[in-house]
Order: sequence, then structure tokens, then C-alpha cells
Amino acid sequence: MAVHWKLVVDCADPLAIAEFWAQALDYEVEDHSALIDRLRGAGVIEDAAYTVVDGRKAWLHASGVRHPEDPVDPDTGVGLGRRLLFNVVPEAKQVKNRLHIDLHFDPGQRDAQVRRLEGLGAKAVQAVEEPGSSHVVMSDPEGNEFCVH
Repeated sequence: MAVHWKLVVDCADPLAIAEFWAQALDYEVEDHSALIDRLRGAGVIEDAAYTVVDGRKAWLHASGVRHPEDPVDPDTGVGLGRRLLFNVVPEAKQVKNRLHIDLHFDPGQRDAQVRRLEGLGAKAVQAVEEPGSSHVVMSDPEGNEFCVH
């Protein structure tokens, strides 16, 4: 049986970086209102654990984005398919990622997508031309590398 997984990205500001990646991938930011309401009602969390963004309750320590066509757990708001989770850590990013995302757009769209991503806060780091590959290495607003093909 295939393993269910998500990619977890350490970050400083999960709300901002989730918004960037939601726009970059055309994904949806997860709405954790139902889970937060249930935990608040049970006295498990305090109001200081969350905030409200665009009318939805969101954790301050983590935020997720999910593919809009994949199912969602109605009790938690967590995506049950393709998903990225952004989790607060105290330390800043220090070295190159050992794992990164490659974004593959339709032929001829790479340069326009690089400009769109720069408009969202990404930075082009390096254009790479290799036998069999032509891509742009970029970094998201917190410095995490990804490639645009």
C-alpha cells in the first residue's frame, strides 16, 4: 500500500509562506477553523494559539496548503492529498536545501512564471542550462530553494 505523505517546511512565518506557496502552486490555504473551535471549546488551547486570516481561523505555529481538487477532512480542515505544511522553528535557514520542489509549467511559460513568482516575493538565484535541462533556481521569501522548469 502506498504511503500517505506531506512535505513539511521549517519556517519563521507560516502564515506568510503558506500564502506565497498557495499562490505559487494555485493551491488553497487550509482552513483549520473547525479544529480550532473544537479545541477551544474543550479548553485545550487558548486564543493566543491562533489568529483569523481572511475570515478563517489559522494556527500561529503552522499553516498548510493543499491541492484544490484533493479531499479535506471536515473535522480538521487538513488536506488529505497533495499538501505542504509550514512549521515554525526558532532558527533561521542556514544552508542550501537538501530537498526542494520543482515546478513544471507548460512549454514556453517558464520566463513568465519566473516573473509572476518574483512578483509574489520569490527571487531568481541562477539560470541553469545543462544537457537535457533548462531551469531557473529560485528562492521563496524565506530563502528556500525551488526550481522552475
